[in-house]
Amino acid sequence: MPSRALWIAMGLFAVVVSGPAAFGQQVDSEQPVLMTADDLSFDEDLGTATARGNVEIVQGERILNADAVTYNQRDDIVTATGNVVLLEPTGEVLFAEFAELTSDMREGFLRGFRMLLNDDSRLASVSAQRRGGVETELTRAVYSPCRNCLGFDDEPLWQIKARRVVHNAEEQEVVYRDATLELLGVPIAYTPYLSHPDPTVQRKSGILTPTFGTSSLLGSNIQVPYFWAISDESDLTFDPILSTDQLPVVTGEYRERFASGENRTRVSFTRDDAQTDKDRFRGHIDSETRFSIDELWRWGADIRLASDDTYLGRYGFRSDDTLTNRLYVEGFGSRSYAVAEGLYFQGLNDEDIQEETPIVAPNLEYSYISPPGGFGGMTTLDANLRALTREVGATSQRISLTPGWQISHTDSLGSITSFRTSVQGDLYNVNDAGTESGRENDVAGRIFPQAIVSWRYPWVRRSGPNSQIFEPLLALVVAPNAGNPDDIPDEDSQSIAFDETNLFDANRFSGTDRVEGGQRLVYGIRTGVFGELGGASTLTVGQSIRFRESNPFPSGTGLEDQISDIVANLQITPNRFMSLLYKTRFDHDSLRARRTEIAASVGPSALNVDLNYVFFDRTSGFPDREEVTASLQSKLTDQWSAQMETRRDLTTEGGTLSYGAALVYECDCMNFELVYNRTFTTDRDIPRVESLTFRITFKSLGQIGSSVL
Repeated sequence: MPSRALWIAMGLFAVVVSGPAAFGQQVDSEQPVLMTADDLSFDEDLGTATARGNVEIVQGERILNADAVTYNQRDDIVTATGNVVLLEPTGEVLFAEFAELTSDMREGFLRGFRMLLNDDSRLASVSAQRRGGVETELTRAVYSPCRNCLGFDDEPLWQIKARRVVHNAEEQEVVYRDATLELLGVPIAYTPYLSHPDPTVQRKSGILTPTFGTSSLLGSNIQVPYFWAISDESDLTFDPILSTDQLPVVTGEYRERFASGENRTRVSFTRDDAQTDKDRFRGHIDSETRFSIDELWRWGADIRLASDDTYLGRYGFRSDDTLTNRLYVEGFGSRSYAVAEGLYFQGLNDEDIQEETPIVAPNLEYSYISPPGGFGGMTTLDANLRALTREVGATSQRISLTPGWQISHTDSLGSITSFRTSVQGDLYNVNDAGTESGRENDVAGRIFPQAIVSWRYPWVRRSGPNSQIFEPLLALVVAPNAGNPDDIPDEDSQSIAFDETNLFDANRFSGTDRVEGGQRLVYGIRTGVFGELGGASTLTVGQSIRFRESNPFPSGTGLEDQISDIVANLQITPNRFMSLLYKTRFDHDSLRARRTEIAASVGPSALNVDLNYVFFDRTSGFPDREEVTASLQSKLTDQWSAQMETRRDLTTEGGTLSYGAALVYECDCMNFELVYNRTFTTDRDIPRVESLTFRITFKSLGQIGSSVL
């Protein structure tokens, strides 16, 4: 048999419609062909060559098996019969009872066609016809991606049946005629026409799956996304929100990739009369840009702005209490980090006053730690230059340098002693400060040396399958008693959260503007039990004592007295079915809890309970708050799960804040969600919300759903 006939046989099914990557594939006639068969015969009168019995033809990574393969030289036809199987290099497996194809691969016919795609989807048809070398037509075709999700009588959970499916290789498009979607064997949707790009197309412009809903704010509404593949590197998704009770919300997202970076930008705008009873323009922009300059440096920009405080929450866009805008350049060295940035903040809370919110530009920071030198000592340097301006209120410029040196030593008994010393130097230029000195413009400076010696001695004991650790902790901090002149404004140290994570820090303020002067002793213990199977329980408890009564901390922080509050952290995880986290801060006199946080998870996946409790005493430096969130999750079967949750304010004037429930079905070809939520909080023109959302996601088709509010 001529080699040309063999590679024609090898490519028999690669050019026939098979739904996925095999569309339009060609066989390389230059590759060598290996063939095995029980019998090989030639009929010179008929001009045919036939291989029979366990025929296997291998060319490259493509393998063809059949009971018989025949090549007719006169008609230039290749025929394969009986248990025809073709394994494609891309992973697809094609099956047929009978196939006949011309040698130029432009015309052909298959009967009893089936295919297993590389994502475990399946495609079958009564017959397949190849025409003109570019178009392939399937007759009475069935497609389903369900492999493990089966309905009645082991039928696929869902499938698409079409009277005719046509693939055009030149237009890279698949068209369905008279297509029906069946769920559990029951037709649920019909369309006379459906088209989508073939699997060789990574991205193509077109309408995406719409979403529907009703709302007390918007009335009946629909969102129909249109995807525009502008180029290989950029695209635009235009997805306006159309509603019966409001003007349309025009919104879209643009994305583009470059050789060294990327950009994503979403913009929206509309007009409504919320709050003011007068139509006004409302909108937002949310953009993120990242670019690499070289292996060490990159720059980026984050832009997040809204026309007003409630727009994002009202129309369901991503929202935070504060929108942060940032333009920066940063570099990462092997032992250093540097950044130059400008920051602009937009507060969305009702009490935020934008004119008093600072603009930080520039903010320059540099950090460095040297390699270990003699005896293991390391030199450190932290530097900062910051300029801060406001429309109303104080403006300031700051230069801060903090060189330091540190060393650690482990003795023969196993105790670890560490020493660190530093000198913080700050220079401020303050305008419109309104300080007690009566000077609105002033230059202030500070030199603040500090040294800290810490010691810990871990003791480890093994008892059967468990390991126990007991570690006393001790630190002595020495610094000048003063350090916070009235002329230095506090911009970055106003938030103070005292707990076990910063108990042993040299400066327990959150920023640089305030320093913790004086001498103090810090002590605590860390203990734990660790099991061989992964269970563990740990406890950390600590407290600090200042040698002098004076202190820089405000009341309620737990550090305002000479003896600090007691902080503790308890974590218990005996097995994978239970975990408990308990964080607290006790008043050092009354031992009454001033702050408590509890997070507990109990039970296997079949029935799991999560509980989160937060309590802040009004004397803890935060507003009086007591809140609990509880949820119940159950994995009913391998596919079905359910969840219920509630959130409640436990203060005197509190009540239920929200509750909800969800029922979810997940399998390899379909996801189903039924979600109910109700909230009882309001924020100006954002009212209480009650919603019921129904959503079905079909693999490779998209999402169908609606929401009722």
